[in-house]
Amino acid sequence: MTPIIQPTDDKVFAEELIRQNMSGYYTQLNMRWDTDLFDRQWDELDSYVLVINASRVGLLCINHDEDAYYIRELQISPEWRCQGLGTAAIRFTADTAQQAGIRLLRLRVFCINPAIALYERMGFRILKTAAGMHAMERRIL
Repeated sequence: MTPIIQPTDDKVFAEELIRQNMSGYYTQLNMRWDTDLFDRQWDELDSYVLVINASRVGLLCINHDEDAYYIRELQISPEWRCQGLGTAAIRFTADTAQQAGIRLLRLRVFCINPAIALYERMGFRILKTAAGMHAMERRIL
């Protein structure tokens, strides 16, 4: 399934989806949501909503420097997972990076997150692991 990926400034939707999706990890890792940190980082990100049949089903937040594009958030609503939306969002990010002349994608993911399998299928490799997080990277050909 191919979503429409379009810019969004809907911070409320973004925070609700992230908190919903990440609450289990936060509980398991004894972490707390930091609304102030989310608010500070929101304005630094290029944020996109994934849309299927006029319904918002996911969120992609990225930023970049001169070396790489960074996937800061890739959140899919639970009922829409395993339908290719994460793959579409990663391809969108890779295309965006390539158009900007940047050849690396990077992300961080909790070590206990099953999305690691998606990232590895998409060519990401683990660079390092610290504090329960994998830092992953993929070259864009």
